[in-house]
Amino acid sequence: MHNQQISSTQLYVYLNLAAVVIAYAMMCGSLWYAPVDFSTKGYWGMGILMLSISLINVVKYRFDDMNRQDKINRIEEARNDKLLSDYVGND
Repeated sequence: MHNQQISSTQLYVYLNLAAVVIAYAMMCGSLWYAPVDFSTKGYWGMGILMLSISLINVVKYRFDDMNRQDKINRIEEARNDKLLSDYVGND
């Protein structure tokens, strides 16, 4: 195996992944031991699942928006560089 160092970003991702796994395990445990009927537990479980999907979508759309904005900024920067080089080249 390769001897690689873990970057700080990877470390944050691993810590957040561990926190999500622990949180889901704790929620499953609380659902399992809750003194309510099975239909209520199913309703709570669906809520947790829908919340998780919504959070994933929010993160994905924010990431897509950041990529879109970065692409627009790079295009504008290239256009400005081209205009500047054309202006300077005419002298």
